[in-house]
Amino acid sequence: MKTNELFFERPSELQANQPPESRGLARDEVRLLVSSASGHQHTRFTELANYLEAGDLLVVNRSKTISASLPAVGAIGSFIVNLSTHYGNGLWLAEPRWSSSKPGPLTFTPGETIAVGGHPARLVAPHPELPRLWFLQTDEKLCELMSKIGSPIRYGYVDKPYPLAVYQTIFGKIPGSAEMPSAGRPFSQRVVDSLRAKGVHMAGILLHTGVSSLEVETDSVEENPMYAEPFEVPRATANAVNQARRNGQRIIAVGTTVVRALESAWTGTVVHPKKGFTRLMIHPKRGVHTVDGVITGLHDPLASHLAMLYAIAGKELVLEGYQEAIAKGYLWHEFGDSHLIFG
Repeated sequence: MKTNELFFERPSELQANQPPESRGLARDEVRLLVSSASGHQHTRFTELANYLEAGDLLVVNRSKTISASLPAVGAIGSFIVNLSTHYGNGLWLAEPRWSSSKPGPLTFTPGETIAVGGHPARLVAPHPELPRLWFLQTDEKLCELMSKIGSPIRYGYVDKPYPLAVYQTIFGKIPGSAEMPSAGRPFSQRVVDSLRAKGVHMAGILLHTGVSSLEVETDSVEENPMYAEPFEVPRATANAVNQARRNGQRIIAVGTTVVRALESAWTGTVVHPKKGFTRLMIHPKRGVHTVDGVITGLHDPLASHLAMLYAIAGKELVLEGYQEAIAKGYLWHEFGDSHLIFG
């Protein structure tokens, strides 16, 4: 699949630059676009239950957002380090940036020592396929440092810093995501209650999200590199997915992270309990085997997540939906509107 198939025109003013609460809305009052083979419907997230059926299984991400952005100083001067993924024994993958609005690349030498939050850390090497990311080694307990002086990762389109609570979802229980698993953000207790009253079932996976992937830069989507992220599909969730599949009931992922986790645990016939790291890139050539739909946000042109959506529902349906969203003024990014897509 050629990368230019992921391109579409989107006005820059359709980026959500603040949480819906700052726009006078409850978090569950964002707009919801529902796309299926029968067309596209416009509603609010509070009405989600009206578009699901009794017996549907929603799979959610239980990961909780951490304050992963820290101030740093090195030979090049002051900058920030957005921690992405912890691989154990003090080894992290991180993105050094000049600021929230100004990315790199920053020029470092492998082995160079920098100060992150006032504590020494060694830049081991850039990621071999994603040179904007560096492996960072430290003896300090960065989780403690993050809780003291860290802040949520923020990019230039967000108007100002917001507290960590703004970046949490109702499902987040286990800290570890550098960036919010944002598909779950519009869920509130009243939405969950309405889903349960409808007879919709819920199950959870864990995938700690790292820093946002930039647009696909390879000529072919299938060649796009992915860094390893930790995930777990518990036995109870694997059993629930397999039972729903046997019963002919729909499985809806809440977020692209859920799709990656379930597909990483797919054996070719069923989902097995699995824990580890995944670098899975999902695209139409590979296909999707574990879900019938996804609730997600709206993704930028050339984003790798679009290839996953094409694999679930087809390029034509997804791009039709995006044109509907643009025409109706939907908002993009983590504080924006939502999209329910059925394959």
